[in-house]
Amino acid sequence: MTMNFRKHHAPEEPEINLIPFIDVLLVVLIFLMLTTTYSRLTELKINLPAANAQAASARPKELQVLVSADGRYMVNQRVLDGRNVEAIAAGLNAEAGTARDVVVVVRADASATHQSVINVMDAARRVGLTQLTFATQGQSGSTATPATSSGQ
Repeated sequence: MTMNFRKHHAPEEPEINLIPFIDVLLVVLIFLMLTTTYSRLTELKINLPAANAQAASARPKELQVLVSADGRYMVNQRVLDGRNVEAIAAGLNAEAGTARDVVVVVRADASATHQSVINVMDAARRVGLTQLTFATQGQSGSTATPATSSGQ
């Protein structure tokens, strides 16, 4: 008869040790928190003026300045000879006369350069016309003038 000193144990069930798993996850979480960049979204807060239907009946005199895509200018349907600021200022001064409460409406082509529009703004400032507005075209094709600038 042979002696068997080994005890017969039931086989152990495998179990998942969660402690090392949690340690690894915490290290990954800390790494992600330290390397993540947070972008702040900035918003432009503006207060739009209220519209008054009765004020629209008394409109001041307007000067229509058209800017074409190739940089030519028209003031009240009159083509200007030059394309520089002095020529635009002379055209604005001739059309406005002595009145300085005239509103300059800039109608620029969508593919006109920014410099062309800046030239109109500079010419209006030189002449003393401080009320500017920019005409835009809405989605339906109608023309509107939502952006108004008045420099004093």
